[in-house]
Amino acid sequence: MAIEETLVLIKPDGMRRNLIGKIIARFEKEQLKIIGLKLVKADKKLAEKHYTDTDTQVIGMGNKTLGTTGEKKSNEIFGTIEPKEIGLQLRDWLLQFITSIPVAAMVLEGEDAVQKVRKIAGFTDPSKADKGTIRGDMGVDSIPKANEERRATENLIHASGSVEEAKQEIALWFSKVVYY
Repeated sequence: MAIEETLVLIKPDGMRRNLIGKIIARFEKEQLKIIGLKLVKADKKLAEKHYTDTDTQVIGMGNKTLGTTGEKKSNEIFGTIEPKEIGLQLRDWLLQFITSIPVAAMVLEGEDAVQKVRKIAGFTDPSKADKGTIRGDMGVDSIPKANEERRATENLIHASGSVEEAKQEIALWFSKVVYY
């Protein structure tokens, strides 16, 4: 297996609940080494580069929500069942969420790091994530609940989805030094 680098963001809900140490410990337990860590107060420009409005990203978010919330309920909440339109609304909520307070941005390194981190993180919807995963053990939210309340799902962390995505996200979040 190849040594890889990947990005993890501890989102505002994880930061507010002071879970940074517990989350880091989960990754270190699985032989993932932190090679970069900083607090970042994302501005709108950074957030928009992370949560792009590309069809791939917004349609993916919309499809995941449709699959979790269902067509009828999604139509009631969003006024549509079109994945792109749902994804664009979700993106707006994510932009507000990720810019609300500083987040912890981490670069982790290890064998097969991208997939290992995703496995440790667990399913996107904390209410459906397996026990033993970060979201399954520490998560308290659900996609349908967040949608009904018209806000981003508070699912503790973001983890890169591929080696290529990780490279792009690391370059984005670690492009400058931030001092506090």
